[in-house]
Amino acid sequence: MNRNVCAVYLGCIDYERGLGYQDAARQLVQDGHWDGIVLMLQHDPVITIGMHGGDTHLLTPAEWLSDHGVPVIHTNRGGDITCHNPGQLVCYPILNLKKWKPDVHWYVRTVEDWMIRSLKRVGIRAGRKAVYTGVWAGNQKIAAVGVGVRRWITFHGTALNVCNDLSLFSRIVPCGITEFGVTSIEQQGVHTSADAMVPIVSEEFTAAFPATTYTFTTNWGDLYERTNSQKASLA
Repeated sequence: MNRNVCAVYLGCIDYERGLGYQDAARQLVQDGHWDGIVLMLQHDPVITIGMHGGDTHLLTPAEWLSDHGVPVIHTNRGGDITCHNPGQLVCYPILNLKKWKPDVHWYVRTVEDWMIRSLKRVGIRAGRKAVYTGVWAGNQKIAAVGVGVRRWITFHGTALNVCNDLSLFSRIVPCGITEFGVTSIEQQGVHTSADAMVPIVSEEFTAAFPATTYTFTTNWGDLYERTNSQKASLA
């Protein structure tokens, strides 16, 4: 089956803007211009709460959050509460699962495999933990996974802690899990950056989700070149 995918790295942007990019990417996939679009980015500091979470796992007074410019946003992804901040590589695969496998359980496990493969590339042995989603280095979560699927098109995704300040996680109960903590690539003794992880994560995506054609760009406008070419051919 032919699958055309484009990955785009957007740098560091605020969470609301990231949602806007996801909506635009979903429209392009829904309209058939791409079978998949992988958004890779970093977020300004933010706390997000998924559909399975609530404010009970938010440990910080609103005054502190306001003083430090950390918004709290309720989202339509799966999962509980988490944090994003610079140094964490966030990946939003917007995929038409009918082009791969229309199975949400398979999709979540394949996203986890993608992160496990990426971590192996930098010498970190990571895996799954029974009962919990995400990717773990020992008893500490190194990559959170929280997805949404509508009409077999995916949104939201995974957040890989690379060299971000993990102290923000002390302001919440990460993913609502009290027994275990969080870690990062840096805390595991590997010194790198979110920017440096982009090509690795991009390459490992194609191993997890094979595509006939795969394009990488840092220019959002490139996503529309195929649309414009299709329109020109019909003119």
